[in-house]
Amino acid sequence: MNKILLAGAFALALALGVADIRDLAATAAPAAQAPAGPTVKIDNFVFGPEALTVSVGTTVTWINQDDIPHTVVANDKTFKSKVLDSDERFSFTFTKPGEYGYFCSLHPHMTGKVIVKAG
Repeated sequence: MNKILLAGAFALALALGVADIRDLAATAAPAAQAPAGPTVKIDNFVFGPEALTVSVGTTVTWINQDDIPHTVVANDKTFKSKVLDSDERFSFTFTKPGEYGYFCSLHPHMTGKVIVKAG
């Protein structure tokens, strides 16, 4: 598959007169933007960090860096992600102070919490 994509990109570069195929790649595929707020990594059946403290109004992003799907579900159902495949993300903005425990509905032994402090 990569050979086909590379051959297609090379042919397009020749047709467009691009001197360096890397120039084409740079314009065709902009880099994914990093989340603005704190992140929780999902890897090896663990949420890391397991506990995260943030201020009200903070958006937290969970990133599945595992090879298998996971979810992020609040114990009180305040938030719930879809099933996240590898490298997919889920974000939630916390608007009220409190402790928000969460788990993976596919692997309930995976747990974590977000502690939200008033501004």
